[in-house]
Amino acid sequence: MSTIQHAGTASIGDLTVYRMGYGAMQLAGPGVFGPPKDRVEAIAVLRAAVEAGVNHIDTSDFYGPHITNQLIKEALHPYSDDLVIVTKISAKRDDEGAWLPAMSPDELTSAVHDNLRNLGVDAIDVVNFRSMHGLHGPAEGSIEEQLTVLADLQRKGLIKHIGLSNVTPTQIAEGRKICDIVCVQNQYNLAQRDDDGLIDELAADGIPFVPFFPLGGFSPLQSETLSDVAKRLEASPMQVALAWLLQRSPNILLIPGTSSRDHLSQNLTAAKLELPADAIAELDGIAGQAQATT
Repeated sequence: MSTIQHAGTASIGDLTVYRMGYGAMQLAGPGVFGPPKDRVEAIAVLRAAVEAGVNHIDTSDFYGPHITNQLIKEALHPYSDDLVIVTKISAKRDDEGAWLPAMSPDELTSAVHDNLRNLGVDAIDVVNFRSMHGLHGPAEGSIEEQLTVLADLQRKGLIKHIGLSNVTPTQIAEGRKICDIVCVQNQYNLAQRDDDGLIDELAADGIPFVPFFPLGGFSPLQSETLSDVAKRLEASPMQVALAWLLQRSPNILLIPGTSSRDHLSQNLTAAKLELPADAIAELDGIAGQAQATT
């Protein structure tokens, strides 16, 4: 059994993936903009992930922009039959790298074609619509127009499955009236647990929840409790944080990102880290500690 098989599998629509995947965002340059600092290492990381058994890669054509998809194509094309590539659309970058909404029908359609071209595929396994009603977190606003566009592209055979990102429960309910929603991708980790209730609701409906920034993102998780638990278990804090997510709910799929093969190996090893009940109880308190300091 490979390391990541310890975490088991889950289904995204009719696609089966290991629960420990890989996020390609960090392969772009600083601020997810421009080329990587080490292109050779970026290619090596992607190949190492797949060699380790990863069959769920998360990306977007607005990473770079275009950079991560081009790297994925260079490193892994032609893709193995079991590799599931999930992308997201609805944003673009300006010349300075700022994130801008790109949610018009024409922009969404163009983004799908950009992903198809840069990944080198005829159809995309999963396209997540990332709501840009809120840039730094979910905000209410209708997503009917945008999902209607994606559903039409799905009927044309350009998209196999549709998911949602950076969304509220209301938007998820709206989306499910338009098309099948096969996954939801929101920010969630040990310290940021606004979606606790949503995760459980999605689990009851058999819909995967894919936390982005599972390790804190641009501000890595820092917690004395996390460090203490990790030291006791002879693991790294990041491994413990990932293991906690895997044990939080069986519908959680992980996509931790890195541009280093060493860090990749450390992240994947979290798939076989079993947290005892007392450690989980301590870790569950971190969210309250984080709120108390904000």
